[in-house]
Amino acid sequence: MAETAPPLPREKRSKRQQMTATSSSSSTRAVLPQSRLTVWQRIKRDRVMLLLTLPGLLYFIVFHYVPLLGYVVAFQDYQPYLGYMHSAWVGFANFTTAFGEPAFWSATLNTLEIALIQLVFFFPIPVALALLLNSIVSERVRRFVQSVVYLPHFIGWVIIVSIFQQILGGAGLLPDVLGGMGLPRYDMMSDPDAFPWLLTLQVAWKDAGWGTIIILAALLGIDKGQYEAAAIDGAGPRRRLWHVTLPGIAPVLILLLILNLGQILSVGFEQILLQRDAVGPDAGEVLDTYVYYHGIKDNDWGVAAAVGLVKAVIGTALVLGANKFAHRLGHEGVYRGADR
Repeated sequence: MAETAPPLPREKRSKRQQMTATSSSSSTRAVLPQSRLTVWQRIKRDRVMLLLTLPGLLYFIVFHYVPLLGYVVAFQDYQPYLGYMHSAWVGFANFTTAFGEPAFWSATLNTLEIALIQLVFFFPIPVALALLLNSIVSERVRRFVQSVVYLPHFIGWVIIVSIFQQILGGAGLLPDVLGGMGLPRYDMMSDPDAFPWLLTLQVAWKDAGWGTIIILAALLGIDKGQYEAAAIDGAGPRRRLWHVTLPGIAPVLILLLILNLGQILSVGFEQILLQRDAVGPDAGEVLDTYVYYHGIKDNDWGVAAAVGLVKAVIGTALVLGANKFAHRLGHEGVYRGADR
């Protein structure tokens, strides 16, 4: 007959049973999904992180969400001396007025043209620049180049426009060089046809280096072992770029693309305002300057607020639609879907 272990004393058996019960209960709690926790339990668990995010949350509430209440002006014949409470309610009359003006549609077409050119030609520049910076072996050289390409971001648009005026303006360097070569002098700063390309060139010079920060952070997150495995398999630099680097930064690129789509109707107010008169309103008027001249110059607050509300709605719809499309491609986008 098989020998059986002697029974444990009552005290030891109770302690072992308690330990077993404790471990089993802890393991059960460990496998419970987070959805079992109530809202207050989650708040209590994450109270430190919530306190850290409180300043940023207050910033968005005060400067972004509370001002949304001002969109009520879009449905009023707003008079500053009467205020929100006593201004006459006009419904959608301001929208009808804006949509019936040829200047509004001209500004919309100019905005879309500039936004699409910047999206197609400027968006890849920070990505390519980040890949080039990441390929530099020397740490000192890389930091030096990064510092140089970051600097234009901190220069104001007034100075940047002045620099371009000294180079591409009628009395600038480029027309003088063309005149010295016997060619016709060309003033790009006052050419309406070249205005969208001029804006894109200025944005690329100013913000291309700054846009590499997020891309470089994404490149640092790629596992180096993937490059080693690809090199062992015989993949050259181009194939490693195509099969390792680009898939590694694809989620970040999709996120940035979606955010850029949300800002597609905002193409730079100060930059365009400084150069609008040089090319005329037919080529230089965009939705931001249209709102400025109607709301501030002409005191037509209702129409300006209506156009601003249309911009916000279209931007939100583009972000939601692009994010849904990213989910269908298997990416998270800006936020996760309910089924992910």
